Amino acid sequence: MSGRVLIVDDDRSMCELIEADLASRGMACQWFTSADEAIRAIHEGQFDVILTDLQMPGLNGIALCERIVANRPDIPVVVMTAFGSLETAVAAIRAGAYDFVSKPVELDMLALTLQRAIQHRSLAEQVRVLSDRVQQSNRFAHLLGESPVMQRLFDELRRVANTDASVLITGESGTGKELVAKALHAQSRRKGKPFVAINCAALPEQLLESELFGHKRGAFTDAVADKKGLFLQADGGTLFLDELAEFPLALQPKLLRALEARTVRHVGSETELAFDVRLIAATNRDLETAVEEKRFREDLYFRINVIQIKLPPLRSRGNDVLLLAQHYVEQFASQNDKQIVGLSDATAKKLLDYSWPGNVRELRNAIERAVALTRFDRIAVDDLPDKIRNYRGTHLELAGDNPSELRPMEEIERRYIQHVLNATHGNRTQTAQILGFDRKTLYRKLKQMGEPIDVLDKK
Repeated sequence: MSGRVLIVDDDRSMCELIEADLASRGMACQWFTSADEAIRAIHEGQFDVILTDLQMPGLNGIALCERIVANRPDIPVVVMTAFGSLETAVAAIRAGAYDFVSKPVELDMLALTLQRAIQHRSLAEQVRVLSDRVQQSNRFAHLLGESPVMQRLFDELRRVANTDASVLITGESGTGKELVAKALHAQSRRKGKPFVAINCAALPEQLLESELFGHKRGAFTDAVADKKGLFLQADGGTLFLDELAEFPLALQPKLLRALEARTVRHVGSETELAFDVRLIAATNRDLETAVEEKRFREDLYFRINVIQIKLPPLRSRGNDVLLLAQHYVEQFASQNDKQIVGLSDATAKKLLDYSWPGNVRELRNAIERAVALTRFDRIAVDDLPDKIRNYRGTHLELAGDNPSELRPMEEIERRYIQHVLNATHGNRTQTAQILGFDRKTLYRKLKQMGEPIDVLDKK
């Protein structure tokens, strides 16, 4: 543990005892036997938490707490109260104390309480500066992130952006693959030309062929006029194929030929028409497995996968969760003409604790909902969706023999499955292998855990 603790107690031996114990745990301590001395030290020094006794000559602990809250609200105060003195504990909380501990002090519990207070202060500081960080954050186009994994991604995107090499963007659903494609286009020499996108899973085979390659009038029943096709519409710019794994196997040879020859032939025509596009594709599936299972052509895979960009899941991006949340708070507050400045400390902690299976898309939706519902100037925990508000982490605490603290096997299995999913970045095949399940068993258990079926079917 680490942190700077100011101890205030008129009992010198108590100060020395607490200082020795906290120092052995890695905390830096300074102590005073009067509140007046402590107030001077607070003005002159930097502390992460203040621990004060209640009953002291002169300025007592309640009055000291009120002074600190009024002048340094950023520093949490922990108050020591006499054992069983509920009234004084309530008075301390009303005065603005972060928490209280009972005397005689149990040192392990005291250390835990102080560490929680220090973490609370650190989180509150992060929340306070989030708005400034959103504006100053290192970006790539409209992409936002400060985590090391995102900084590496931005560096890779900068090197790739101004080339004409085909790019395959991979990552879980909701990680922002189309945003990355648009960012690559916006930072390329093609930025003044069209960015054309199509979802390969959204259209049946015949319509997809017509949309991509175009058709001549009369080529099929509904072809009442000539259609140019997206390859030609994107000429000079970028063509983005989303959900590439869903591209029909029967059309894959035609796509490959178009990419190799840089020409397309309208459905119902014999004429080859040249185009100049940069291809960017995206998928949340394992295309190598699809190739092995003969559901995707190997030659097409290698033609598209010249440069692969792997997007990290939100759960691996650390405090980027809060940075993005603040960005969305400001965006939706402006759209809804609401005076909302950010997140409460408790809300920030909930967002950091949650595993975000839906990634950035889920976070965006959660914040949009919270902005619409909140009655305050900061997003509160009650404004969050139930799934986030009631989330239980995957950390397993198996120590202890108290029957009331032991968990049912179903709960332990659920947490461990989620832990393995997090470790494999959502790769269902790898997760099933680690757990010793076949994929059908894993799917069944995930459905029981409440994972969305449409997400399961795509992974």
